[in-house]
Amino acid sequence: MQRRALIQAGAFLTAAAVVSTASASEKAAPPAGAFLNLPGMGLPVITDGRVRNYVFIVLKLHLGPAHTVEAVRAKEAHLRDALVRAGHRTPFVLPDTWVALDTAALSASLIRSASTLIGRGAVTRVEVVSQSPRRRTGMQGV
Repeated sequence: MQRRALIQAGAFLTAAAVVSTASASEKAAPPAGAFLNLPGMGLPVITDGRVRNYVFIVLKLHLGPAHTVEAVRAKEAHLRDALVRAGHRTPFVLPDTWVALDTAALSASLIRSASTLIGRGAVTRVEVVSQSPRRRTGMQGV
């Protein structure tokens, strides 16, 4: 009888130790911020009033603490539309190449659009995961 009680107590103590370790590690790790991926979007490279190339981008939107992924995903089409419109109105062009976009201007434009469409602080940071040009050549002097 004592053997069974001893085995059960050992199992109980092991389980309690695992639970306390897990809860301690959850408290120590800061919560990861929510993010939303925007896959495959083509933006034009326009110089001298002509479309010179298209660059296809993949974005990762880091969301503010008060906004959920579902709420931002509901406005994803509006964000894409706003970004494409901004890309045609004031292209995100780098001065020396037609195969990449100005990521700082692109990020600032998308954050402004998100503030208008979703709410202030909805998107805190935009990370450009990849850029793939349609044509690999395209220096302005060429």
